[in-house]
Amino acid sequence: MSRTTTTAVLLFGALALSTAAQAQSIKPGLWEMNQKVGGSAQMDQSMTQMQQQMANMPPAQRKQMEDMLAKQGMSMPTPGAGGGMVMKVCITPEMAARQDMPMQNEGDCTSTVTSRSATSLKMNFVCRNPPSTGEGTYTFSGDTAYTMKMVMNTTHKGKPQTVTMDGQGKWVSAACGAVKPSK
Repeated sequence: MSRTTTTAVLLFGALALSTAAQAQSIKPGLWEMNQKVGGSAQMDQSMTQMQQQMANMPPAQRKQMEDMLAKQGMSMPTPGAGGGMVMKVCITPEMAARQDMPMQNEGDCTSTVTSRSATSLKMNFVCRNPPSTGEGTYTFSGDTAYTMKMVMNTTHKGKPQTVTMDGQGKWVSAACGAVKPSK
């Protein structure tokens, strides 16, 4: 899988995490995020390859990836049901009060909320690295759960590509355990 595709997948997940908090208050503590990225047979194949590569990483490389994600307040993604990825995120009380969630520094993304209600949020986003645009919709179930759907338009090897992501987030516990909040 190309670095651009890997970056897009991780960026997409981080953007989803950062935007989710903008709709309403979220409960501080440990959150579990389940995400399935798709959009084409090629993207599904890339996700499978990424999961295999992550599972087969040498211990030193895996530790490096875990440390990088830990600095962002995330755990190493693990395979989930139906080819999705599961990630744990720590939200501090201060982050929850600011309606703030961790976001990777990669991507240089900005998002704009286009509509908001007590139970949903719609937004658009633009990222510089990789260059991409998209939109997302979140539906909240109180302060402990949400579902979301995002569509991102990008370019891969000079060809336009549409990437989709379906996901769910759920609050797991008040204590984050080994997952540290982002700095």
